[in-house]
Amino acid sequence: MNQAFIDKLESFNESDWLAAVESLLPSIHEVDRNAVQIWFRFYPLDLVRYLESAEDVEKAMKGINLEGDFGLLDKIDTSHKFLYGHRYWPQVKQAVIARADSDADFTYLKSEISNLAKTIAKDAKADEKLTTAIAAVGLMTLVQASYEDLKTAPGVSQKPSGLMAKSPDAIVAERAKDDSQGVFGFLKTINKSFSVDFTAFAYDGTFKIISNEEIASASQKDRSRDWQSLDSRCWEGPVPIECTSASCGTCWVGVVGGREKLTEPSVRERKQMKVFGYNQPDDAKPFMRLACQAKVSGNVDIVIAPWNAVFGKKVRQNVEDSELEPATTSAKKLRETIATAVSSE
Repeated sequence: MNQAFIDKLESFNESDWLAAVESLLPSIHEVDRNAVQIWFRFYPLDLVRYLESAEDVEKAMKGINLEGDFGLLDKIDTSHKFLYGHRYWPQVKQAVIARADSDADFTYLKSEISNLAKTIAKDAKADEKLTTAIAAVGLMTLVQASYEDLKTAPGVSQKPSGLMAKSPDAIVAERAKDDSQGVFGFLKTINKSFSVDFTAFAYDGTFKIISNEEIASASQKDRSRDWQSLDSRCWEGPVPIECTSASCGTCWVGVVGGREKLTEPSVRERKQMKVFGYNQPDDAKPFMRLACQAKVSGNVDIVIAPWNAVFGKKVRQNVEDSELEPATTSAKKLRETIATAVSSE
């Protein structure tokens, strides 16, 4: 193992990684352009290092209200399944370990990602535009999961199914389409209905949504499965929801397709995303959203985060006390209180 190579990788902070990925976006096929940026938000290096440096990790997690399944250690082969490049994971793992075992000098972070993407593309007989995003994911996985953990992971990928089994261009084109509204769809009086395709760590599917409805509101109506058995944060529907008012941060999602069909974030959403620490871009219609605030005007394709927390102040250190809101009773706590009261009668 080339410890100098790993030490150099670990010397970069989260901002360095995000800057490198952003500079490579023109070299990444559109199918994974949003997805790779979402992945780096779902597995933030700043938060990992904050918890690693804590004397009492459990206390630190409680201090930022961290809920759900955080971290990469149990998801080395699966965290990136929503990327098209996930199908190349066997080649990615092999290439990353080979690079960590080589004695080649380190160049620049961007160059390391690009060079690794070339190796993967050659091994997988694929276009380099399809391997660049997953190459960046592979190197960050090495940083967060350690050399030994990555080396001993099975290094397998899930067989693509449904839309993800199509070609990259076909996936992009399909994500741009909206459900047909029928012959009278041109009428303003018709309540237009669209679809939200979702992917989570333990499940995926689709639910219907009407025009100008919030994603979280539509999710709550989906009673097709016992969602809480799949994710304890899912009281109603596949998207974890507590407050529905941008106060808890539970419902944050990444938008891999159709972000242009969502309303722009309100001032409140932008402020709260900063408080939560979710690193929402400043774009007019960013790829990181709160599902309780984002209203649709067409089909969208989202990825549901496996965890949630409030770490803007403690970890990002980008929030003033004046920006923090007083704690409120969440819908989850309210339900628990009601359930306790009912059971005691």
